[in-house]
Amino acid sequence: MMSFPRREPRHRSGARRRVGRPGGGLILPAQTGSAPRLVLKPGREHSVERRHPWVFSGAVAALAGEAAPGGTVALQSADGYFLGWAAYNPHSQIRARVWSFEQSEFPDDLWLRERIARAIERRRQSISIDVTDAMRLVHAESDGLPGLIVDCYADTLVLQLSTAGADKRRAAIVNVLADLTGCARIFERSDADTRALEGLPERTGALFGGAPPGEIEIREHGLRFAVDVVGGQKTGFYLDQRNNRARVQALASDREVLNCFSFTGAFSIACVAGGAQSVLSIDSSAAALEQARRNASLNRMDPARFEWMQADAFQALRTLRDQAREFDLIVLDPPKFAPTAKHAPAAARGYKDINMGAMRLLRRGGLLATFSCSSGVSEDLFHKIVAGAAADAGMSATLLDWFHAAPDHPSLLEFPEGDYLKGLLLRRQ
Repeated sequence: MMSFPRREPRHRSGARRRVGRPGGGLILPAQTGSAPRLVLKPGREHSVERRHPWVFSGAVAALAGEAAPGGTVALQSADGYFLGWAAYNPHSQIRARVWSFEQSEFPDDLWLRERIARAIERRRQSISIDVTDAMRLVHAESDGLPGLIVDCYADTLVLQLSTAGADKRRAAIVNVLADLTGCARIFERSDADTRALEGLPERTGALFGGAPPGEIEIREHGLRFAVDVVGGQKTGFYLDQRNNRARVQALASDREVLNCFSFTGAFSIACVAGGAQSVLSIDSSAAALEQARRNASLNRMDPARFEWMQADAFQALRTLRDQAREFDLIVLDPPKFAPTAKHAPAAARGYKDINMGAMRLLRRGGLLATFSCSSGVSEDLFHKIVAGAAADAGMSATLLDWFHAAPDHPSLLEFPEGDYLKGLLLRRQ
């Protein structure tokens, strides 16, 4: 691939200036090889120049050439400058997702292998095998691989492809992962709702090494968990909460704990491991609660310290208040209420409701660990929602700490949408 002078992005005043990022100069059809060019409207290149990896349909002026869904296109500004190599999808509001901003880095199979290898190496450097044998190996845009999620559970990899670009490269991705990791098997869980937004059907099944042999046992901070990678939520386990579970465990000693939206009981088991007197776990799924019981047994914990309730958490919080129940530590880890910013108003009502209900059950001096995994709800907005819930509950609280995702779920500075998990640790006054 030929190289060209750097483009000098504009100040808002319109003057050119250099920002120090690599890039390309003016491009011609011959200089992009067989790749078609996706031309942006005037002034709509600025977010890409700041290395944001998404191009929305409203920013596109034209497609020069032909590109199938998931095919590679060269992004071009209206005045003819190269902006990046991207996966194109005419069926999505996010019309293109950038693979690389460097003109010299055409995203072929060798590039793909190097990018995945780099992501895996970062995990090996940041997470000790003594801590866990379960982690996220590839985290989509934050690892420069839009739409690609790879989670490792012991000897099994779970693959999730949420975009047309990643979906088109399924075979190459599987070959690279099998070669780089030496895993026993790779199972696909491309069943997230976001597939529909990309015009893609849901897809699950074994891709390499056969189907998983039932539940897979993993280790985390000295605890053991059985994971259902075939039918469990997400890819089977909430790996992003690893560090937060350890933090809550350290706070649980001698406390009566309430764990809402408990799923398969990871926070509950961490609390008992930390010396909690008792833990009431609430989830709407009977299957999840049954697996939570098995996880408690797997860790040889006293069944008398656990109480299980199958119920809607919103209603359960009201019922517990009517029963005059109180707790020393409450964990709120609900599912995603706002996948995008447009859902934030409705999500805010839900978050406020559950936090207000939890605060009314909290003893003075008690702790609340409350989370949001909604990318459509910013950290600042979540803070305001929880503060409003405290005011409406008639209580005052001290903010002790913030929670974020574990380091195998990184967030790029230029891609704030990737910073989805946030949480607050509060103490009631």
